[in-house]
Amino acid sequence: MSSIAIAILNWNGEKLLKRFLKNVVDNSPLAIVYLIDNNSTDDSILYVEKNHSTVKIILLDKNYGYAGGYNKGINSIEEDIICLLNNDVMVKPKWLPPVLGFFKNYPKTAIAQPHIMDLNKPNKFEYAGAAGGFIDRLGYPYCRGRLFSNLEEDHGQYDKNKQIFWASGSCFFVRKKVFQSLGGFDEDFFAHMEEIDFCWRAFNKNLKIYSLYQTKVYHLGGGTLKPSPQKTYLNFRNSLYLLLKNLPKKKGVIIFERIIWDGIAVLFFILTLNFLNAFAVIRAHYSFYINYSKIKRKRSKSNLLGDYYTQSNLPFSYFLLRKKNF
Repeated sequence: MSSIAIAILNWNGEKLLKRFLKNVVDNSPLAIVYLIDNNSTDDSILYVEKNHSTVKIILLDKNYGYAGGYNKGINSIEEDIICLLNNDVMVKPKWLPPVLGFFKNYPKTAIAQPHIMDLNKPNKFEYAGAAGGFIDRLGYPYCRGRLFSNLEEDHGQYDKNKQIFWASGSCFFVRKKVFQSLGGFDEDFFAHMEEIDFCWRAFNKNLKIYSLYQTKVYHLGGGTLKPSPQKTYLNFRNSLYLLLKNLPKKKGVIIFERIIWDGIAVLFFILTLNFLNAFAVIRAHYSFYINYSKIKRKRSKSNLLGDYYTQSNLPFSYFLLRKKNF
């Protein structure tokens, strides 16, 4: 069986490590657990050294964000399969064997995620990944079990291993050779949606991504970066980066359509007196235009596939047609 590592990225997460790390270590005897630390200024490292001597610590010289932190940390990891796990995730005993078994039995599997549940409401799917991710034609991400902020209860409706478009960065299994062959995450994303960009690049290489129902993990959600104008900024900016990098040339008009919908979002934020989020969207677009040429140069020179979506316009179906479930 392939060797497996669990890589937990951390930045000033001492409180989360105290709450979650023991659970991960105790329930993961098949794995080597690594802590990749983005130059924390709290006592994260002291806590781990004192209480979890089996955890291997990889120290970085500054906060490189999710993308850069994992890119640099994974260089020091030797195992064949790596689980990128948020520091606010709880797992159960024997959560790893179904995943490892799937990678073994289906060797073309490149990336996978378990079902991601809400730690505080374990019968409900969690926002960051739910039962596997997709995007619509305009680049809006959604999941089995989650459309925008609407979260479904788990009644077994997704109890089937399923090929998906993107796997959640909160619990993201990847073969190391795949991670390296795709060049890792795009560090210009810093945080948010870098895993979708990575999976889109994998999709363009005909690599397989799956959601695996026999393993469930329980995500606190917002533990590392709570809802804020900064999170809004990253999500809107990175959505545009995502489209510019990965859309086939003939579908470039989609970016213009997305800009119109983002303008509607700004208007909504203003009408609801949420001026900070309105400004965050404007700032996201300014950053996109400033960095347009830089991001465009990252487009793959090989074939970019056009069948990346099954849903044409998620905002229209959700807000106007009132379709709330996957």
